[in-house]
Amino acid sequence: MLRLVSLLFLLFTVLASAIAQPAGKKRVIFDTDANNELDDQHALAYLLFNGQTFDLAGVTVNATYNGGDIQGHYDEADRVIRLCNLAGKVKLLKGANGSFTAIRSQVRASRFDGSEAVDFIIREARASTRQPLIVLAVGKLTNVALALEKDPSITDKIRVVWLGSNYPEPGEYNQDNDTTAMNYVLNTRVPFEMVTVRYGKPSGTDAVKVSVDEARRRMTGKGPRVSPAVMGRHGKAFNHFGDYAVNLFEHIETHGNPPSRALFDMAAVAIVKNPNWAKAHRHTAPVLVKNRWVERPGNPRQILVWEHFDKDKILADFYQVLENYRLVDARP
Repeated sequence: MLRLVSLLFLLFTVLASAIAQPAGKKRVIFDTDANNELDDQHALAYLLFNGQTFDLAGVTVNATYNGGDIQGHYDEADRVIRLCNLAGKVKLLKGANGSFTAIRSQVRASRFDGSEAVDFIIREARASTRQPLIVLAVGKLTNVALALEKDPSITDKIRVVWLGSNYPEPGEYNQDNDTTAMNYVLNTRVPFEMVTVRYGKPSGTDAVKVSVDEARRRMTGKGPRVSPAVMGRHGKAFNHFGDYAVNLFEHIETHGNPPSRALFDMAAVAIVKNPNWAKAHRHTAPVLVKNRWVERPGNPRQILVWEHFDKDKILADFYQVLENYRLVDARP
C-alpha cells in the first residue's frame, strides 16, 4: 500500500510539472537590475508581452551601483509588471545587494543577502523536467553565482544567458559590478551564453538603438490600459507601459544624431526568442584577470558568444509585440 501511494505521488508530481511547463514555451527566470537605466524595463515588458513564447517562472532583482539598493530595483520591476497588467500575478523576488565575495560564505545559512532570489532559482531549476530552466540575466551575475555555489547540482538543469561584457575587450557595466561572480560562473560547467554589449561598436547590442523621437512615435499609448495609474520613477503617473517607456527616454542621457539610447537587455530577450536575430559562435571560456580577458586555449570549457544583432528585425518584433501583446500566463 505504501509503495502504491508513493507511485501515485510521483505520478502526480510529474503531471503537475508537465502542466506547469507548457509545451513549446521557453521556461525563464528574468534576473535584472531593473532600476539601473531604461533597457531593463523594455526587456521585462517585451518578455511579459510574449506569452506565446515564454513561460515565466518569475523575476529576480539584484542591485548595481547606478540603481540604488535592492528596494529600488524591486520597486521598478514592480512598476513594469503593474503597467503590463500583471499586478500580483508574476513572482517578484529580491536578490543580492552585495557582491559574490561578500555573500559566498553565508549561503548555507537559512537567510542571507539575496537568499530569496537564490533559493527561488534553485527550486525552479530542480523542478525542471522537460527542459533546462533559462536564467536570463541582464545585470550582475551575483544571484546566479550564489545559486550555483549553494547547490552545484543545478548546473545541468539551467542555461544561463547573460547580457554583459565587451568581450574580447575589457570593461562593461554588468561585468564590472561583480567580476568575481562572472569568473565563478565561467569556471563552472553550467551552459553559458554571453550576449555582448560592445559600446560604440556595430557588433554588440549597443547597435540596437532607439531615438527619443522613435520612442515617442512607436511606443506612445502602447500596451494594455491599466487602472489605477502607476506612478513612474520620475514623478508622473501612467496608464500604459508605452507612455512610461517614452518618459524613461525623455529623462535619460542620450547620444548621437538623432539622440538615441541602446536597448541592450531587450536584445538579449529577443535572441532567446529567436536565435536567428544574431550570430553565435562557440568559444573556449576565457577568464578576466586585472580587467583584461585572458584566453585559455587548453580549457575544455566552451561557452557561446553572441554578436552581430539584427537591429531591424529585433526592433520590428518589439514594436509588433507592443501593438499585439499576449500576456504571459500567471503562475500560482
